Amino acid sequence: MLMADMSLLLSQFRIVPVIVLDDPDDAAGLANALMDGGLPCAEITLRTPGAIEAIRRMAGERPEMFIGAGTVLNEKQAEQAQEAGAQFIVSPGFSGGVVNYCLENGLPVFPGVCTPTEIIAALDAGVTALKFFPAEAMGGVTTLKAVSAPFGDVRFIPTGGVNERNVCDYLAVPNVIACGGSWMAPSAWIAANHFDRITQTVREAVVLVAQAKPESTQ
Repeated sequence: MLMADMSLLLSQFRIVPVIVLDDPDDAAGLANALMDGGLPCAEITLRTPGAIEAIRRMAGERPEMFIGAGTVLNEKQAEQAQEAGAQFIVSPGFSGGVVNYCLENGLPVFPGVCTPTEIIAALDAGVTALKFFPAEAMGGVTTLKAVSAPFGDVRFIPTGGVNERNVCDYLAVPNVIACGGSWMAPSAWIAANHFDRITQTVREAVVLVAQAKPESTQ
């Protein structure tokens, strides 16, 4: 899938569940819970030993989902994630190696940035849709507006401290295409197989973000 196509899809979803999944055996149940809640996408972070296998199982269970790999730190992880079925890559920072691998292999990539210097590095590499991380720790909406002001063609996905209380504030920023958040499917709920609870929370989140309106740029 082309980068522009994935960015458009994420802009339609408006939120991306950021998942820390400890046991790949929970992957199918989680995939079904997200789909039942009306959100056919997820970012599975590579923070656990079973994350690659979880991506593989989710992709097998619900091939119509758009599943990405998050916390990708090097080219090897990007390659493993793609082989497992990941359709996009998210990194917490800017890695030229990761970005180059993804661009060379037709894999949409959203590198992490939080400063103008990192944004310029991403632009130099040919990427204009970026993860803004860690959003809240770096000053939230105020900082996002300040760093994005000189970069009118750049689009952002804020992640890190985004939740049901502030997600609409981020989505009101005109150049935000979507937000990543972990509140919809916490790892404790997944481990306890509280999939009905995840479905309900996802459903509520979908309704919530549908009400968010971008601020006027005038």
